[in-house]
Amino acid sequence: MPFDRMTDAILRNLRHDGRMSNAELAQRVGLSPSACLRRVRLLEKEGVIRGYRALVDERSVHGMSTVIVHITLERQTEECLRRFEARVRECADVRECYLMTGDADYLVRVEARDPADYERIHKEELSRMPGVARIQSNFAIRTVVQR
Repeated sequence: MPFDRMTDAILRNLRHDGRMSNAELAQRVGLSPSACLRRVRLLEKEGVIRGYRALVDERSVHGMSTVIVHITLERQTEECLRRFEARVRECADVRECYLMTGDADYLVRVEARDPADYERIHKEELSRMPGVARIQSNFAIRTVVQR
């Protein structure tokens, strides 16, 4: 699918409100509802739109705190990266994980109930992941932007 102004407009609107009806989306981007739906379905089929989620304020629901964790591996071989990534995908406490450039190899977002809960996650999960050489953790004070 070619990426044109219309596709960009569809994606921008859905990023803002993924629950928007197709009729409203079509009106906002200037397409007929059927043409708009065709484009959205094609974007989904091609994996450009990977899914729809609710942004949940974990702090108000569960009293959770966000912890940003920088992880450095002992080595950056393909095998080390593969083993670490396979294990981090299994960890239920991890919400997001990114392979990075710079000082740390990975940036991991974890949700913890309190410092003691994070200590458990650190000891029982993160520090036991294959190839981990260094872990640096920062508790987020508050969310400024989340889209």
